[in-house]
Amino acid sequence: MSKSRSQKDSIVTDLKSLLQASQLALLVDYQGLTVAEVSDLRSRLRPTGTVCKVAKNTLMELAVQDNPTWQPMTDLLKGPTAFLFVQEDIAGAVKAYQEFQKAAKKTELKGGVMEGRALTEADVKAIVDLPPREVLLAQIAGALNAVPSRLAGGLRAVPTQLVTGVNEVPASLLRAVKALSEKEGTAA
Repeated sequence: MSKSRSQKDSIVTDLKSLLQASQLALLVDYQGLTVAEVSDLRSRLRPTGTVCKVAKNTLMELAVQDNPTWQPMTDLLKGPTAFLFVQEDIAGAVKAYQEFQKAAKKTELKGGVMEGRALTEADVKAIVDLPPREVLLAQIAGALNAVPSRLAGGLRAVPTQLVTGVNEVPASLLRAVKALSEKEGTAA
C-alpha cells in the first residue's frame, strides 16, 4: 500500500524534527526483526531519551538533503534501516542497543552521524568508552584548578630565588676580589 504525498511529507517533517532534537543518529539494519523485537528495542531505548523510527531510506534522504549536519547519513542509507535518534544519553543509548543486539542476534549497526561526521561502528563504540559527562566536567575543573595553584607556586619561587641571587652577589664579588688579590700577590 502506497502512502499519499501528504503522508510522506508528514513523515519527512517528523524525521526533520527528530534530527533537530538529536545529538546522534544511529542507523541499524533491522532485517529479520519481528514487531515484538522492534517494540523491545524501543522500550530499551526509551529511558535513554532515544527514539527508534523505521522509515524508508528515500524519505530520510529528503529529510537530510538540506541539512549539512546530517547529510553524511546518505552514504549509509542502504537496505532496511531503523533510525535511532539519540537525544539525551548517548552512552546509555548505545549500551542499550548493544544489549538488544546481543539478545536478538539479528541486527547490525551500519554506523551513525554526529556533528556532521559519519561514524563507523568502531567510532560509536569509542564514544561509549568515554567517561560520563559529569566525570569529564570534574576532570576539566580539576585541570583548571591546578593552573592557578602552579602559577602561585611559581610566583612564590621568583622572590625567593631573587633574594638568594641578590645575597649571592656580594659573596661572589668578595671571592672574585680575594682571588684577584691573591693572584697579584703571587705574581709580585
